[in-house]
Amino acid sequence: MRQIKIKISLISVILTTILVIPFISGCTSSSTITSSTSTTTSLTTEVEATEFQGVELTPISRQNNNALKGIQHIDRATYKLIVDGLVDNPLTLTYNDLLAYPQDDRLMDLSCVEGWGFTAKWTGPTLNSIFADAKVKPEALIVIFHTTDVPEGYSSLDLSYIRDNDIIIALKDNDITLTADRGFPFQLVAMSKYGYKWAKWVTRIELSADTSFRGYWESYGYSNNADVGGQPFE
Repeated sequence: MRQIKIKISLISVILTTILVIPFISGCTSSSTITSSTSTTTSLTTEVEATEFQGVELTPISRQNNNALKGIQHIDRATYKLIVDGLVDNPLTLTYNDLLAYPQDDRLMDLSCVEGWGFTAKWTGPTLNSIFADAKVKPEALIVIFHTTDVPEGYSSLDLSYIRDNDIIIALKDNDITLTADRGFPFQLVAMSKYGYKWAKWVTRIELSADTSFRGYWESYGYSNNADVGGQPFE
């Protein structure tokens, strides 16, 4: 009798294993995916824009991207943007400070000197509004953008160009908060300029009178004007 009971028990264990393990395996996989999707959905309600002002936008997944030294990762909680140089009121801005400025939307093409480009909706504060708080001095002529990958100064733009075109720094791309690979916390939206002027991973904005300054690519002979359609080299 004891041997029969043991055999019955073993058969029960084997049957349970055969029936349950595939179920657990499939359930775990499905459950993990569902949980992941649910977590993502609960953390953000952002929906990527596909059209803006009647123009079809390039999906973020199809937007090309370049990085000099690989993707830079900046912690939102500890991020500080320094605005200094020729200003009367130097600023130290957190990410939330940038969000607190009025957010403007722009439909803009990013054109790379390599020949590719894409169209996106960019959203963020204007540099003019930030510079108004910093109280830029009259002798300031250029704006230098210091980044985590080129802290000595990645690129620069004329202050007059920024003011005349009301240039923004984009915290969002197609209504989606920038991820690390897109340049979090923001990407400079340099209208009508080649992509190497579209600085990302910016930690400092310096107002300067040094018009001889040349950024990373410009120091290799790329045009400091960087006008789309113009000569890429000086």
